[in-house]
Amino acid sequence: MTRVQEVFVVVPPRALLLDIAGPVEVLRKANLVQDQVRFAVRYIGPSPALLSSVGLTVADIQPLPAGLPDHAMVIVSGAADQPLGAEGVGATDASDEAAIVAWLRHTIRPGIRLVTICSGALLAGRAGLLDGRECTTHHATIETLRTLAPAARVRENRLYVEDGECLTSAGITAGIDLMLALIAAEVGPGVALSVARYLVVYLRRAGADPQVSPWLEGRNHLHPVVHRAQDAVAADPARDWSVAALAAAAHTSERSLSRLFNDHAGMSITAYVNRLRLALARELLLTSRLDMEAIATRTGFASPRQLRRAWSRLYDHPPTALRRGG
Repeated sequence: MTRVQEVFVVVPPRALLLDIAGPVEVLRKANLVQDQVRFAVRYIGPSPALLSSVGLTVADIQPLPAGLPDHAMVIVSGAADQPLGAEGVGATDASDEAAIVAWLRHTIRPGIRLVTICSGALLAGRAGLLDGRECTTHHATIETLRTLAPAARVRENRLYVEDGECLTSAGITAGIDLMLALIAAEVGPGVALSVARYLVVYLRRAGADPQVSPWLEGRNHLHPVVHRAQDAVAADPARDWSVAALAAAAHTSERSLSRLFNDHAGMSITAYVNRLRLALARELLLTSRLDMEAIATRTGFASPRQLRRAWSRLYDHPPTALRRGG
C-alpha cells in the first residue's frame, strides 16, 4: 500500500520562492515516478497571502494548524531581505515571523521531522529547536544563526546537515539537494536520481566529505540509454547483470551499450556494477550484523573472496575494518 507522508510548508513573510518551489518540485516529481510514498503537501502560514521574493503574490495559504499529525514533515522556507518591486519590509512581517516562531515552539515534537531551507533556520533557531543540534543555513546568515541560537552547533560550508529529525540546508538551491537526499532515504537512490535528472541537477553529498557517493559516480551526463541501464543496476545491484541483460533493460544492443557506457559513464559496465554492489556492501557492514558470507550473497558477489577482491580495488582497508572503526 502507498504510504502518505504529510508535508506542511511554512510560508514566511517575503518568502524566497525558490526555497519553496525547489524542494516541493522534488516531492511532486517523486509522486509521479514511484508509488511507495505519496507526499501530500499543504502550505501554511500566519497570512493567507503575501508578496514573495520575486514580486509574485502567493495566495491560498492555510492558517497555522493547532496541531500536526504523527510523523508529519514541516518545511520552513527562508525569506528575502526585500522582495522585487517592494519598498522595505511589510508592516506585519515582524509579528508574522513571531507567530511562526511561537507555532514552531508549540507544535514541533518528537516524531515530527523539521526541515529548514536557507534562512528558515533562523526561525527554528529562535524557537529553540536547534539547541544542541548540528545545523547550517545560508552563508550570509551563519553568524546571525549563531547569535539567535547560541546552543546550536552551527556548521559552515555544508550543503545540508542531518541531525536526527532536524534537517537544515544552506542557501537556496541547497534545499533541492536536501530534498533529493531525503527522497533517496525514503524511497531509494534510483528515485532520487530520476528526479534529479528531470530537474537537470546533480546529486551531491552532504557534509565535508569531498568524495562522490558511489551511487552517483558516472551519472554526470545526459544520455538516456546509459541512465536507463544505471537505473536498472541501482534498483537491484545484486542481480546477475550480464551485458546482455543490461542491454535488454536499456533497449539497446550489447555492443552499443558497452561503447556508450565507456563514453558517458567513464567506466566499463562491470566496473559500474561492482561499485554499486560495494556501496551496498558498505551500507550493510555499517548498519547490520550480517557476516561476510551473507553480505556477499545479498550484494551479488559469488563469495566473500570475490567481494574482498573487488573491495581491494577501491579501498586501502579491508571491509571488516569498517566494523572495527578503522
